[in-house]
Amino acid sequence: MSTRFDYYKACPEATETMLKLEEFIKGSGLDSKLYELIKLRASQINGCSYCIDSHTSDLKKIGETDQRLYLLPVWREVPFYTETERAVLALTESVSLIADAGVPDDVYEQVMKHFDERQFMVLIMAINTINSWNRIGIATRLLPKQK
Repeated sequence: MSTRFDYYKACPEATETMLKLEEFIKGSGLDSKLYELIKLRASQINGCSYCIDSHTSDLKKIGETDQRLYLLPVWREVPFYTETERAVLALTESVSLIADAGVPDDVYEQVMKHFDERQFMVLIMAINTINSWNRIGIATRLLPKQK
């Protein structure tokens, strides 16, 4: 299995637009560890191997523990995530799987206990952006490099 083509070379304008979304999110005040948890959880849901590898590495660089990384797919079952992280992970799952049930009221209400409307929109943009990157990575068969 190999990468189909270099998406940046194929259409740099599209990639630059995606990178501007990343810049907006990074400059929004969203906690960097929370943003990386969003990216990793969405990538797990979507099955993007490149992004799972990349965001796991990024989280380790900023001090995330192996235990929390290993248990992220089952975050509801363990006490290792904060109430804020749990709300955002539930939102990440709901938005990533939006066709299943939309964003349920209870998920929205949990998120709004920790964030205002502007911050909610930043979270939505963060989730949408990683879902877009996942779809680009999967469609072009972007693969992680073996370490």
